[in-house]
Amino acid sequence: MITSIYPVLMTADVAASARYFVDVFGFESVFDSDWCVSLRRDAWELALLDAEHTTIPAGYRTPAAGVLLNIEVEDADSEYRRLSARDDTELALDIRSEEFGQRHFIVVAPGGVLVDVIQPIPYTGAFADQPS
Repeated sequence: MITSIYPVLMTADVAASARYFVDVFGFESVFDSDWCVSLRRDAWELALLDAEHTTIPAGYRTPAAGVLLNIEVEDADSEYRRLSARDDTELALDIRSEEFGQRHFIVVAPGGVLVDVIQPIPYTGAFADQPS
């Protein structure tokens, strides 16, 4: 029986990555060491692990790359205004609405991990016939 599933992002700078998700998205640390930080916000968890740590098998000790972490929100426009006002926000994709049911924008977290901030919206255009 599965009791939990959550992403673990391997990073070169655990502290900077943890600070980012705490400061920007309101996560709280539930475990904190120099090589691993476990974060929680409500029912959601995210862990950050030193990519060079010995618990990672040799040959796989590289920071996360090509990762897109989705965070769904109630109001993407409000989150966009809030994050755009921060000096430390690196915007990779400006806010826009997609026919496939998302209003979203993408920011860059430490280490180059992309965070897609998404508000589900009704399908339109070619996707209008999709079930809700």
